[in-house]
Amino acid sequence: MERGAALHGSGLALTLAGMALTTVAQSAMGDSWRVGVDAGERTALVTSGLFAHVRNPVFSAMAVTALGLGLGLGLMVPNLIAGSALVALLAAVQLQVQVVEEPYLASVHGDDYAAYSAGTGRFLPAIGRRAVREKLEA
Repeated sequence: MERGAALHGSGLALTLAGMALTTVAQSAMGDSWRVGVDAGERTALVTSGLFAHVRNPVFSAMAVTALGLGLGLGLMVPNLIAGSALVALLAAVQLQVQVVEEPYLASVHGDDYAAYSAGTGRFLPAIGRRAVREKLEA
C-alpha cells in the first residue's frame, strides 16, 4: 500500500471513529445535552459511560474527527490552512471548556463536580484532573 493510500485510510478510520464517538457521547448526555451554556438552566451532571473516563468526551471525539480529516486530507496535501484549522479547533475547545463550561459546572454542581473533576481527565483519561486547591476555589 502506498503512503498516500495508508494516510487516507487511517484518516478515514479516525474520522468515522470520531464521528461515532461524538454521537455516543452526545447520546449519553440525554436531557443534559445542549449547545452552549445557559446560566439559568440546571442540567444533571453526567458521569457515566464515556464521561466516567473524560469530562469532555464530545470535544475529545470532535478532535479525533478533526485529526482524521487532517490525516486524510492535510497530510496527503499538506497546507497551512489544514494545520491552522486543527490548531484553532483545539484552542477554541480549550477556551470553551476552561472559561465557560467548567466554571458553570462548578457553580451548579459544587462538591459533586469538584470530586468528579479531581478524578477524571479533561479530554484524555487521567490527564487534566483538577487539583485539590482548584476544587476549593471553584
